[in-house]
Amino acid sequence: MGRPGAAAIMTELRNIEADLSRFRTRVLVASVAVLVCFLLVASRLAYLQIVRHEDLLEQAENNRTAIVPVVPNRGLILDRNGIVLASNYSAYTLEVTPSRIANLEQTIEELSQVMEITARDRRRFKKLLEESKSFESLPLRTRLSDEEVAKFAAQRFRFPGVDIKARLFRSYPYGELASHVIGYIGRINPAEKEKLDDSDDQANYRGTEYIGKLGVEQSFETQLHGVTGVDSVETSAGGRAMRKLASSPATPGNTVKLSIDIKLQHLIEELFGERRGALVAMDPKTGEILAFVSKPTFDPNLFVEGIDSDNWQTLNESPDKPLLNRALRGTYPPGSTYKPFMALAALETGTRTPEQSISDPGFFMFGNHRFRDDKEGGHGRVNMYQSIVQSCDTYYYMLANDLGVDTIHEQMQRFGFGELTGIDIFGEVRGLLPSTEWKRKAYKRADQQKWYAGETISLGIGQGYNNFTMLQLASATATLANNGIKMKPHLVKEVVDVLTHTPTSTTREAMGQAIAKAEHIAVIKNALMGVNIEGTSAAAFRGAGYTSGGKTGTAQVVQIKQNEKYIASRVDERLRDHALFTAFAPAEEPQIALAMVVENAGFGSQNAAPIARRIFDYWLLKQYPSVEDIAAVQKAQATAPIGTPRALTEIPWPPVSP
Repeated sequence: MGRPGAAAIMTELRNIEADLSRFRTRVLVASVAVLVCFLLVASRLAYLQIVRHEDLLEQAENNRTAIVPVVPNRGLILDRNGIVLASNYSAYTLEVTPSRIANLEQTIEELSQVMEITARDRRRFKKLLEESKSFESLPLRTRLSDEEVAKFAAQRFRFPGVDIKARLFRSYPYGELASHVIGYIGRINPAEKEKLDDSDDQANYRGTEYIGKLGVEQSFETQLHGVTGVDSVETSAGGRAMRKLASSPATPGNTVKLSIDIKLQHLIEELFGERRGALVAMDPKTGEILAFVSKPTFDPNLFVEGIDSDNWQTLNESPDKPLLNRALRGTYPPGSTYKPFMALAALETGTRTPEQSISDPGFFMFGNHRFRDDKEGGHGRVNMYQSIVQSCDTYYYMLANDLGVDTIHEQMQRFGFGELTGIDIFGEVRGLLPSTEWKRKAYKRADQQKWYAGETISLGIGQGYNNFTMLQLASATATLANNGIKMKPHLVKEVVDVLTHTPTSTTREAMGQAIAKAEHIAVIKNALMGVNIEGTSAAAFRGAGYTSGGKTGTAQVVQIKQNEKYIASRVDERLRDHALFTAFAPAEEPQIALAMVVENAGFGSQNAAPIARRIFDYWLLKQYPSVEDIAAVQKAQATAPIGTPRALTEIPWPPVSP
């Protein structure tokens, strides 16, 4: 072949130049790309190091540390003499976090081989599991012994998601005593959690699993809870705390001091024995509640760790309703204890004078209906004093007819009947003080809305639609004893600041001026003194070393037909009449006033007044009755003794603090 021509040489040179040009372009593009990437990395680095330095430093610190809430010690609850009614203790618990466990049932079975896990523990855990979120730590066993803690520590590697924790537990050292007053705490349920999340207290409840559920524990939750603290701890890669870096201690809850005397409370609960009923005793001059009894009671310690289904079923389905606070929420016809207030209404309205008398043939005829007196043949001529001392029904049938339902309502409302007293625990009910307006609103049919004149008659003796709480009746009795000055009932005497030890007393201001004329109240109080001297409760107060006033009452549970005679032995026990009693002492300067009901016990003179006598003996004379005396009172309440009374003298009461 011949040599290439000039044209071929020129083409080859041009191709080399094109390749070099393309190469240079690629290098330039790559260089620009590298430069852009470098600039992007540099700008990102500058953004992270300069702009977001503080934020990222905080995140890094958070990955290394953890903020752990420190739950405060709950405040103590004391009686008026400093006896501890609710306190705290620390104990180890076996905690399970369900979200970290693949097979929960298998894990529990394996744990049961390390330590005892009872059927009750399993039931309680199952209930907590249903109420809680899966990532929450839940107690499977509580109050572990040192030996059990050591056994689990040796086997801990086998149980991821299971740990030992130290927790504070609430303790009620006297169990059932005054449980309706003290209340109890329990685990925060979803509704309470949602409410807390929407409140200003959300941060203060971080780490807290328990909250007051009833009584003073609930009503004074803010004072008792305290202020949550925080610990800053360094954590390992696995999230386990290594060391504490900083700490802000929790502030314990304040001490709540009640006005009740726990020994008086215990005495009354013993005097009731196995009977159902309620009693409220208070200081007429201050409104302080001295005893607040609802029988039967319950043990609040059952609720602290979460009550199991068996105990809950027993309490919830009992026909005696031990969870019902009868003093606060139970409503009863007041029976003849209503008569002194009716008599005072007669004086205030000018419907009767003290000397004015009526003739009692043993009944009152209204139309074709005969309203019978409790005394066969009647009481003869009866004035106001005698009507109260002898408890004459006919006098008050006639008086109620003369006053009319709306005047009765107006007069009784001033004493707080049918109204909330404003006591410092939640759950109070109004009861029922009837009026024509009430009936129009209460019923739908026109014939039911109409008030019939015959319905007014039985109101005079505390029957009919009348239904009040023992708290209302005690408050009204205290107002009468205090010469018409009404004081607001309260269970908490003072709240003591845990840091400064400064007590803050509850208010003792009167709720307005006297609600009746002094001379009218004097007439009624004199008659009530006569009841305990020569009237229906004279036997119970014979030989007392003080003067007192009182009024017995018997309230029907079921209405007896017009011509049918009531015979208790022929009526089912739970349908028998209630026994009521109201009283105050000493009559000249009352220090204590009370109202009580013993359900289905019959006459107040036999089954309620003797209890009041022993209460007054204790409060005024410092006389604590013997076991035999208490047994005698219990026996008198029934045809046969019910239950065996415990020996009061064997109760290891702690010393009263100064």
